[in-house]
Amino acid sequence: MLSISNRGHLMPPSPIRKLVPFAEAAKKRGIKVHHLNIGQPDIETPPQILAAVRNSNFKILEYSHSAGNESYRKKLADYYSRVGIYVTAEQIIVTTGGSEAIIFAMMACMDAGDEVIIPEPFYANYNAFAIEAGVIVRPITASIENGFALPPMVELEKAITSRTKAILICSPNNPTGYLYSKEEMELLKQIIVKHKLFLFSDEAYREFCYEGTHTSAMHLKGADDNVIIMDTISKRYSACGGRIGALVTKNQEVLNAVLKFAQARLSPPGFAQILAEAAVDLPANYFDATKAEYKKRRDILIQRLNAIPGVFCPNPGGAFYAVAKLPVPDAELFCQWLLESFNYNGQTLMLAPASGFYSTLGLGKQEVRLAYVLNTDDINAAMDCLENALETYNQ
Repeated sequence: MLSISNRGHLMPPSPIRKLVPFAEAAKKRGIKVHHLNIGQPDIETPPQILAAVRNSNFKILEYSHSAGNESYRKKLADYYSRVGIYVTAEQIIVTTGGSEAIIFAMMACMDAGDEVIIPEPFYANYNAFAIEAGVIVRPITASIENGFALPPMVELEKAITSRTKAILICSPNNPTGYLYSKEEMELLKQIIVKHKLFLFSDEAYREFCYEGTHTSAMHLKGADDNVIIMDTISKRYSACGGRIGALVTKNQEVLNAVLKFAQARLSPPGFAQILAEAAVDLPANYFDATKAEYKKRRDILIQRLNAIPGVFCPNPGGAFYAVAKLPVPDAELFCQWLLESFNYNGQTLMLAPASGFYSTLGLGKQEVRLAYVLNTDDINAAMDCLENALETYNQ
């Protein structure tokens, strides 16, 4: 009998999408489902960057350079300089979404069996990328009680073994919204320099910080060879379908290796590079309105959650996610029940069970991730549903 690979067996299902069949069935029954499960912004993609694609004029849609169009990489270098990251176009490799940047970093810097330390809960696909690369994830657990702050240095160093090659962080964080402080970033720098590790820094949500400022891994002095940034336009410009990201580093050996992986997949998407290049030309105040809107949504969501008996949700410092602890024994069963068996005035909500964002089995069983990517009226309606659902479920 034919069998699939061990890698195929190990690949985890998406905790964000696994309940989709139940949501689809609810909609067929006429139930309105408020989607707080997935980070798909409802903010309009800037019309001027869509126009750049519509108005593009060429006779052949050619391969681009494997590292991405030079004109885009030069503009991207200018964008980075505006946020205090000083790199050249040659230190940027354009990728097919931020996902490919993460996979390229793992493949270029680590061998099968090597270990990467990741504070959990973390973006669920990090587990999948590690399996693809044959890399082992070593989690260190952050606690909801202190808002998911970076675990102490002693815990980080305890996790380091002879096979450890990298630490992977995301700030502001998906799924918790936690924003790493400058002090925490400096602590990470001490560790990676001392132990000769790479620091993979996922900075997809850089623009969306509500308290404090964003400290990039590339702001850390004296660690240029250690730092690799993974980036994307998906959330920044509400262009998730464009699939354009970037890997950024000053480590020339890493760049040389990553370019070979980039050459093997030929080139990143052509039309989307046109869109991404136009996005760099958006006015400097473009993010002001978007950031203010997300902050307003966050404030409503957190206030409503913490007003529900038995619910606890720390205030996230950035991105557009929050992790809440619910008064239920198993959040995944509760999330499925919401879609299968519950409605409030013909409405229900879809959440992402947080256990899928942990690597340690058994953690996050009472927690859910919520993405505040809906307008404030829908967030309030979803919270009405949740409050009523918890009361009904616990009876």
